[in-house]
Amino acid sequence: MPSGLPNPDICRAAVTAPVVLPQPRSLKLTWNANAICTVGVPVAREKGFFTRHNLDVEMVNFGGSTDQLLEAIATGKADAGVGMALRWLKPLESGFDVKIASGIHGGCLRLFTRPGNGIARLADLRGKTIGVSDLTAPDRNFFAILLQQAGIDPAREVEWRVFSADILPVALQKNEIQAFSLGDPLGWLARERDGLVELATNLSGAYQNRVCCILGVRGSLIRQERETAVALVQALLDAQAWVVANPDAAAAVFAPYAKARPEQLAAMLRSQTHAHAPLNADLRHEIALYASELKQVAVIKPGTDPARFAERVTVDLLS
Repeated sequence: MPSGLPNPDICRAAVTAPVVLPQPRSLKLTWNANAICTVGVPVAREKGFFTRHNLDVEMVNFGGSTDQLLEAIATGKADAGVGMALRWLKPLESGFDVKIASGIHGGCLRLFTRPGNGIARLADLRGKTIGVSDLTAPDRNFFAILLQQAGIDPAREVEWRVFSADILPVALQKNEIQAFSLGDPLGWLARERDGLVELATNLSGAYQNRVCCILGVRGSLIRQERETAVALVQALLDAQAWVVANPDAAAAVFAPYAKARPEQLAAMLRSQTHAHAPLNADLRHEIALYASELKQVAVIKPGTDPARFAERVTVDLLS
């Protein structure tokens, strides 16, 4: 694909009828500046995709809990945010006025073990201890789903232990844990530095075409300024297409936020699926699948209907 040309599969809806607001509109967009998978946000600013839609976007690196983040968006302290589906869905079950408007990409969560310790597949983790940075983290939720599908009860047949992200590889080497999960770029760097075995990722098997990161928009913004919300979705999809076509240049844009070399960041981007940005019915389907799987591992309430939940928490802006 020629450099700089958008991938038609990722942003067809965004380029057929682009919304350019009649006057500049200031917005606050939350993101995680520590996660390479959110690269589309700084790309949209640095490469002018926000400006093309007449958006003046302030990027807010939010460090609070997911509940605090969704409350900030719902109450207008921010207008939208990019985050991980498997971190957002449980809080969204509580009824925050935030709608998922688009998928952003797939991939970036990884599960590791040491070589030579007899663990070669998920089934070998029965009775073992798995390290995570947070018991509500998206990687903990995702790998709990995979363990359940492998026949292991993730609540009773493994132990989850919390360590800070930088200590997880140390705990593994000391055998305080027998595996750990972590997102990019830290997970990728630990694997390369320590020669770790990658047991699974959130692109494994049936998940190779499942969204990971999503864009959520304030409900009142959608109701009162729908064109503004549409413009924001289009700008980010345009940026995602640019990332797919230009991974090395996208890595250079993100490099100031990461303790990794640009070539390492580019390799991470190539391993992720930044061309996978589902909308509308496709997005609802993937969110419903996650809701169903999260019910099976006791994250989502047993009485929640996955299809109705997905219908409630998503919005069709580009249909």
